[in-house]
Parts: sequence; C-alpha cells; structure tokens
Amino acid sequence: MINQLKNKVKEDAVFIASFFLALLSCFISPPKIEYIDFKVLLSLFNLMVVVEAFKKLKILEMISINILDRCNTERTVSLMLMLITFLFSMLVTNDVALITFVPLSLIIAKKTKVDPAEIVIFQTLAANIGSSLTPMGNPQNLFLYSKYNIKTAEFFKIMFPFAFSGFIFLILFNWIIPNKKIIFHIEEVKIEDKKSALIFTGLFAVILLSIFNFISYLSAFIITLFVTFIFDKKLFKRVDYILLFTFVFFFIFIGNLSHFEYIKIVVSKILDKPRSTFLASITLSQFISNVPCAIFLSGFTTNYRELLLGVDIGGMGTLIASLASVISYKIYTNEYKDQKRKYLIKFSLYNFSALILFTLAFLFFI
Repeated sequence: MINQLKNKVKEDAVFIASFFLALLSCFISPPKIEYIDFKVLLSLFNLMVVVEAFKKLKILEMISINILDRCNTERTVSLMLMLITFLFSMLVTNDVALITFVPLSLIIAKKTKVDPAEIVIFQTLAANIGSSLTPMGNPQNLFLYSKYNIKTAEFFKIMFPFAFSGFIFLILFNWIIPNKKIIFHIEEVKIEDKKSALIFTGLFAVILLSIFNFISYLSAFIITLFVTFIFDKKLFKRVDYILLFTFVFFFIFIGNLSHFEYIKIVVSKILDKPRSTFLASITLSQFISNVPCAIFLSGFTTNYRELLLGVDIGGMGTLIASLASVISYKIYTNEYKDQKRKYLIKFSLYNFSALILFTLAFLFFI
C-alpha cells in the first residue's frame, strides 16, 4: 500500500503542487485547523469506500453489460455507453464512471475491430457533463455545495440547464458515429456476494442522506467505518488518499492566502461581478483543472452560482481541465499506444467545441 501511494504521488502533479503551495504559505502565515472542511473530506472518503465496494462486486458492470448486449450497431453501442456513463457519473463520480465503463468500450472495440477513440471521448464528455447535476457527481461540486451551504433544490436549479442541454448535445454528437452493424458478446457478470451488495447499497443510501444533510456527515462516517471494517476492511486500502490530502493542502494554502489583505482585495475585485467569476473559473480550469480552481476561487468570491457553473463547464477544453479526462486518456492510450496524437487532436476538437458553445450559451444567462 505504501509503495502504491509513493508511485501515485510521483505521478500526481496536482498533489505535489498543492503540497508545496501549502508549505510555502505556512512560512508566511501559520495554518489553522478551521481552514479544513472536514465535511467535504469525510463525505469524499465515504463515497470512495462505497464506490470501491461497487467496483469490487462488479455491480456497475453487471448492469451495463445487460444493456449493451441488446445493441447491434456501432452508433447504438456508442449511445448506450455514453448514456450509462452520463447517468452513473451522477452517483459514483465522473472518474469512477470512466474507470468502469471506458474499459468496456475497449473490449467491444477489440471484438468488433473498430477504433473506439470517439466513443471514449464522448464518454469523457458524458461523465463530465452528467456528474455536474449532483453534489456527489464530482469533487468540486461536493466542495462548493458544502462550502456555500447551497440548498439542494437551488443546486439542481443551477445545474439542470447545463446537464440537460449537455445531454441533448451528446445525443446529437453521437450521430457522427457510423450506424454499421456489429456483432459482439461480452461474458455475463454475476454478483456472487449478494449480501455484501445489499449492505453496501444500503450504506450508499446512508451516505447520500448525509450529503443532502438529512443525517450528520459524522454519523455517516462512523457507520461507513463500522460497516467496512466488519464486511470488507481491505476497501480502506483502495481509497484515493492522495486526492484527500490534495484537498487538505489546498484548504491550508487558500486559508493562509486569505490572510494577505492585498491579494484578497485584488482577487476579490477581479471576481466581483458574476460574469467575471464565471469566465475566470472556466479559464483557470484549463490550466490547473477544475477541482483546485474551485477551491482557490471560492476563497475570494460569493458568486457561488457562477463559480459552480464555471468549473463544471470548465471541465471541458484541455485534457487537464478535468482530471477525469486524464483517466480515460490513459486507459485508451495504454491499449492504443500509437494513437496518442490522433486521440488528443480529436479530444481537443470535440472538447473545445463544447466548451465554446456552452460558455457562450450560458454567458447570456448570467
């Protein structure tokens, strides 16, 4: 486990950057425990544990394979993979949806001898757009939902227009995929441990209740620890602790930075107007990705609606705008090593088209 963490640290530039930023800021201003949002951290931990259980039990694969087995053209397979990714990203986060369903695309592609680059790109867009609809769909949503104490109804009101229009956009985009007949069969996946499946599904319901503030997040955390320790304590090893520590370091950095009155005044002035917050969050996401962008800008603005919408739309564009996009890129290029350049060109074409379209569309409503 320690070696795995070491390897992940070496590969994770955002974690390294967050660590050094937090460290440097501590020389100027001492950190305080209140800078850390424990609700976000513990809720993320809870979600990671239960999602790892779902992956281990192959619950998501079972559902998706049963749907895909009924498809007989390349276009319908692409549509189903995209819709499955879109829907599940709302519940299990965009990165987990891609980790689960992109490999299915590659399996089908090998059986039918088609290049799945565009299907994988559409899945990536689907994960980033679909995950925007719910607070637990991605880390930046969960953080902003907690940070600004956004009401659940208001959250959906803010994000529904983007998620719905993105859904229509994806269906239209899918017509690019050829409608040729394909024949394939994926081996059926059965859930062997039905008892664990029911227990962790129940635990997931408890975690959702805590995210939507029906029960205490501390209660959900204690229940998660207890259930996981009793039924499958190996899941603790599979949690993405690097992401959790990345959040901690950014919390410290932003907390320390907010004590610099000059910086606070300048950045707050830039983000004073709703439109400037919206455009700044989209632009900054292209360079540092939308999770750290959300954490950073939240320390200097009260325009949470525009920030929330901006970082989710900002997940499109460059490959690093959303770290979930990097996941699907790595999965694809591990199998198609000679297609990296071609994939990046196609990815940039589709993602920047979507980014420009949604930026302009929603700029008029702000």
